[in-house]
Amino acid sequence: MTNEKLGIIAGEGKMPVYIARQAAQKGVQVVVAGLKGNAREEDFRAVGAVYKDFRLGQMGAGLKFFKQHGVTRVLMAGRVQHTSIFSNLMPDLRGAKFLASLKSMQTKHILSRVIEEFKKENMDFVSSALYLEHFMPPAGTLTRRLPTPEEQKIIPYGFKIAKAIAQLDIGLTCVVSQNAVIAVEGMEGTDACIRRAGELYQKSAEKANCIAVVKVARPNQDDRFDLPVVGKGTIQAMKDAGFKLLAFEAQKTLVLDLEEVVEMADKNGICLTAV
Repeated sequence: MTNEKLGIIAGEGKMPVYIARQAAQKGVQVVVAGLKGNAREEDFRAVGAVYKDFRLGQMGAGLKFFKQHGVTRVLMAGRVQHTSIFSNLMPDLRGAKFLASLKSMQTKHILSRVIEEFKKENMDFVSSALYLEHFMPPAGTLTRRLPTPEEQKIIPYGFKIAKAIAQLDIGLTCVVSQNAVIAVEGMEGTDACIRRAGELYQKSAEKANCIAVVKVARPNQDDRFDLPVVGKGTIQAMKDAGFKLLAFEAQKTLVLDLEEVVEMADKNGICLTAV
């Protein structure tokens, strides 16, 4: 064990757990501030992490917790249920002052301001993909199934739409057919967006010949927060919706459990391509 420490602000899912595991294997002491209702303490026990739950908005308590344990490097990882903003927000004094100072409730603005607050306490944010770079594929098709010529034509259109909604801080994913948008991601997240698009598609009287699910990073993506993530849940959503093509931005998208995701996609005849 080294003297190096890493603070993780953990949401739900495997991403913060994987980072904690990789850090522990490198001898880094892990200190986890779990967001209540999103992260689970039992997921971090195996790596010997120091863990404490915090409600969304308890900024003062979270900063104090990290300082008590000598943390100077922090990252954010894992999805936070956006509905927590409405139902689970219980700010402490510093959190309340922080919220009152916000000029925008856009995700990128809030997280940028969070980073500024931590900087005041001599804590620097690092990439949320720390130790997970091997899960970010370069350009190319990962699966046995390749995009058809028709699908190759609609990927650029989907990429353009996805980049537009990402720029507006709406979401990172869209579902498109030939020159038509079926669904865009909102607060529900990627997997729910895909399922919603599937429901709309099944109800459509005239079904398109091909459909693309496209996921991108924000223009000028800050790798310290809100990176695009694909996982086995995404492939299951694709299967449930009946969609066969998932295109995502190369070297900027985390594909957690990469080998298992590709195997699952191959099993279901789904094409995964990094563009």
